[in-house]
Amino acid sequence: MGELAPLVLEGFVPYPEDTAAHYRANGYWIDQTLPEPLFDTIARTPDKTALIAGDVELSYAQLGDQVLRVAAALQSRGIRRGDRTVVHLPNVPSFIVFVYAIWELGAIPVFSPAAHRRTEIEHFVEVTEAKAYVTISRHDGADLSALAADLLDKWPSLEHTIVLDPDGRGAAFDELLRHEPLPHERRSRPEDVALLQISGGTTGRPKLIPHTSETYLHSVRGSIPLCGITENSVQLTAVPICHSMSVRSPGFLGVLAAGGTVVLAPDGSPDTCFPLIEKHRVTQSSMVPPLLLAWLNSSLKQQHDLSSLESLHVGGAKLSAEAARRVAPELGAFLQQGFGMSEGLVNYNRFDVDEERSVRCQGKPVSPGDELLILDDDGAEVAPGVAGYLLTRGPSTIRGYFRLPDENARSFTADGFYRTGDIVERDTEGYLSVVGRSKDQINRGGEKVAPEEVENLILGHESVHDVSVVGVPDPILGERVKAFVIVRQGVDPAGMKLGVVRQFLRQRGLASYKLPDALEVVTEFPKTGFGKVSKRLQRVPL
Repeated sequence: MGELAPLVLEGFVPYPEDTAAHYRANGYWIDQTLPEPLFDTIARTPDKTALIAGDVELSYAQLGDQVLRVAAALQSRGIRRGDRTVVHLPNVPSFIVFVYAIWELGAIPVFSPAAHRRTEIEHFVEVTEAKAYVTISRHDGADLSALAADLLDKWPSLEHTIVLDPDGRGAAFDELLRHEPLPHERRSRPEDVALLQISGGTTGRPKLIPHTSETYLHSVRGSIPLCGITENSVQLTAVPICHSMSVRSPGFLGVLAAGGTVVLAPDGSPDTCFPLIEKHRVTQSSMVPPLLLAWLNSSLKQQHDLSSLESLHVGGAKLSAEAARRVAPELGAFLQQGFGMSEGLVNYNRFDVDEERSVRCQGKPVSPGDELLILDDDGAEVAPGVAGYLLTRGPSTIRGYFRLPDENARSFTADGFYRTGDIVERDTEGYLSVVGRSKDQINRGGEKVAPEEVENLILGHESVHDVSVVGVPDPILGERVKAFVIVRQGVDPAGMKLGVVRQFLRQRGLASYKLPDALEVVTEFPKTGFGKVSKRLQRVPL
């Protein structure tokens, strides 16, 4: 450690020195970097199965060998400590291999969901000044190899693109594995920025969340016991692998630290997941409410042995009490509701929670170092059971977004509390129930959609005069995306169809989950008393 100076990264908001010292003194932050728990497990149980995906099965020793070979390959391409690499991969083993390899070098992965397209990827490359981009050749009909070539031509910072086969393997991956493995050693400091995760937002493109090894591993260490993760756990990853839920809550970081096994599913459908649960004796999985409803309503649950399931962690959006009550009798698993955010704070219902709280509440904080404020419109703290705006700070919660000073001034208080935008109630035992959102952000089945981003793109259509995008209630997804459009003078409104707008947005590289689910052509928008568009009046069920 002596030869490693602190990493200085422009645009990162550090913790105050006294706060950092407090977190270290109390054991919230420890002297450990992100790849080290994995290699501790490799040393303990090298021959145990670490990772399963389709016909790929890797022991801990094999996973570690691939990580160190890919790290050597990236190092040979000039990737060094602090360099950013956009990792744009679906649920394939190479995602885990690449992020650990990048961490091994002390470099910084930028997590991008596979559903993202040119709009988001270019934004990440530009903002982070990424040096490399890793993707697959095609995904969901999109030619990502062409995108990779275009990015290389357009962005001066980008020196390398690595394009794998659609299954995350192929000749490009094999070439990386031909490198001699690096020795595993510390090449970063625990307080270095270790990854950039994405946040949904209300004001345009995704924001980037800079986590250090200290902040991220604190959440992982707390999640492992609270979610019942042990060396006997077999976790099914059924939601996108780069989401916080899949990475650290408890995610593959938690399972691989504990010595369990991670099973990757290409999608979350019952058709895909139920056979995997039966075959690999899956014990735990994490999911968003729409996926849980698909499992509950599937006739396939009678055709597969799901008896190995011990717990299902559900978060990302509000789960109805009616659906919550069905989990144990219909799937045979304990329902563990949770509530968190990529910015840091994570809450879980404990395993000893009473039945009423298990269906009504979304947990209490993982860490004793987490501080929560629940405030009314005047900024005063509310009493237990009264809804208010949630603010938080703590050893897992960032102090600012990456390279967004104006947004940071809005989202963080002067003393470091993050304004989450959530409206919650807290009961006398400290359990939280999520009531709603104070921001316009749309939560479509756990995927966050910024209305302004979609509006700005639709306004580029030659027939559109004005547009307003809102989330409307939906019994399956929680919210769906609806666009209200005013066409330009002289344009036939009958030609402004949902399919026309969706195709227009696809051509501009917008992720598919952000596309409008419904469209209504109107002559004017409802207004508030101050003359602003009233999105509240537009939010009526489809």
